[in-house]
Amino acid sequence: MNRTGSGTFDALAKLRAAGHPIDLLDERQRRVFAELSETEVALLNSIKKRLDDTAGEVEGQELKLV
Repeated sequence: MNRTGSGTFDALAKLRAAGHPIDLLDERQRRVFAELSETEVALLNSIKKRLDDTAGEVEGQELKLV
């Protein structure tokens, strides 16, 4: 966990709350995510939200290669 001036920041909890599948990662990968700063987590959450917001426009399209 990262420490900030306001106390303890739990990056994994913030990522989970935003719907990132953190628990599907292996322990080493989770450690990397656990060390992210608040700014980095906010950026990932922002990107995920933007992708989720456009999911209706993107999902359902399939690329088939022959």
